[in-house]
Amino acid sequence: MISADKNSSLLTIPPLENGDKLTRHEFERRYHAMPNLKKAELIEGVVYVASPLRIKSHGEPHAYIMAWLGVYKAATSGVGLADNTTVLIDADNEPQPDALLRIETDGQSRINDDDYLEGAPELIVEIAASSASYDLHEKLKVYRRNQVQEYLVWRVYDQQFDWFRLDRGEYILLEPNSDDIICSQIFPGLWLAKSALLAGDLAKVLTVLQNGLSTPEHQNFVQKLAR
Repeated sequence: MISADKNSSLLTIPPLENGDKLTRHEFERRYHAMPNLKKAELIEGVVYVASPLRIKSHGEPHAYIMAWLGVYKAATSGVGLADNTTVLIDADNEPQPDALLRIETDGQSRINDDDYLEGAPELIVEIAASSASYDLHEKLKVYRRNQVQEYLVWRVYDQQFDWFRLDRGEYILLEPNSDDIICSQIFPGLWLAKSALLAGDLAKVLTVLQNGLSTPEHQNFVQKLAR
């Protein structure tokens, strides 16, 4: 049972609202006081509270991405995978990416004593409605500045998938090869059949991924991570 004093304390903490401009400390204080809130992010000091998610525009695409990354994780010891995890990326930003991949030992990020991820994971995926989403504007700038090496955005309504690779401080767009496959530059063997993904053909997406996992480059990567 919550004491009267604690109840009074909770009632004095304002709720998170879209557009609030807060420090990361204040954002966390308010977020912790709203245990029923599923997702809120602090991007460049501004609060974004997620709306209820529709199945076709977010739920299914998110599930496909997690299935794809989950198979890669299963075949690649030393790589960490997380879903909707808060990332303490810098003093003004606390995003909650839809998915992320990270190198667990000697990578860019670490798990702190409170079980939060600090620093920039090597790869982040976001499911966005369209090119108007803040995922392609404010968030992109934050991820680029903090050295997220590869940033993937699935623009569901636009039927587009953008794969950005950090190159000398700027994001460049990776293009599919002649087989319409995009290959990660950071995680060898992480291959994506772009058209199959956009068409909802998860079986083909996973078949192409298995081809990537069979390459010598992936085997060398696994051996390198094991050292």
